[in-house]
Amino acid sequence: MGESTGAGEPSRTLALLWGTASEPPRKGPARSLSVERVVDAAVALADERGLPAVTVRAVAERVGVAPMSVYTYVPGKPELLDLMVDRCYAAMERTDLAGQHWRDRLRVVAQDNRLLLTAHAWLTEVAALSRPPLGPGLMAKYEHELAAFDGTGLSDVDTDAALAFLLGFVQQHCRSAHDAARATTDTAMSDAAWWAANQPVLARALDPAAYPRAVRVGGAAGEAQGSAWSAEGAWEFGLERTLDGLAALVDATPAAQVR
Repeated sequence: MGESTGAGEPSRTLALLWGTASEPPRKGPARSLSVERVVDAAVALADERGLPAVTVRAVAERVGVAPMSVYTYVPGKPELLDLMVDRCYAAMERTDLAGQHWRDRLRVVAQDNRLLLTAHAWLTEVAALSRPPLGPGLMAKYEHELAAFDGTGLSDVDTDAALAFLLGFVQQHCRSAHDAARATTDTAMSDAAWWAANQPVLARALDPAAYPRAVRVGGAAGEAQGSAWSAEGAWEFGLERTLDGLAALVDATPAAQVR
């Protein structure tokens, strides 16, 4: 089972997120250590080497202390994950949404989240929509993104659901893009080279009479994209269809003051 946010002991996690946890004794080699330094080290490790590299021992080595010293600041990996995610949320880009149509505002929100998940690929593996880290970074992010729905007339419940729908698309897209990039890295072969290498086999195996649609549509898509799947093409198509779906909801809302 994978790791996710919200798995730590709630009271301890919230105290750490909001800075109300009591400070550990300041003596010995941990004198210059802080929760912030521990979290920054963990985020850097995850960005550089992936989430599996984030262990208490590795974090301790990064900040130059013994592993037991880290435990006096963060009780365990579950709490550390929440702190890492909230730190990234606090630091993410928040583009000014003023003066834009709601659809353009949501497009900006989606793009800002895509940039976040591209910079911190591991977030797609741990950021749980159902149990997010309830820290200041998340709350600032949530407040900013809810403002994108101002004037749409959607109810509070529908606004929350619409935002989750949009962010769900972004998260799934970014995870697929990361998987595709990892496949290229792992095989040291680009998609174009992979398809070129397999073309002779495909030409013999794929009978247009047996698979007329698959051969026709797959061929057209591959020629247009240079691959079976294009991250940029999937992003542009998927985001616009997601916004189309939300437009149907907004348009059916009598109280909408569309701006």
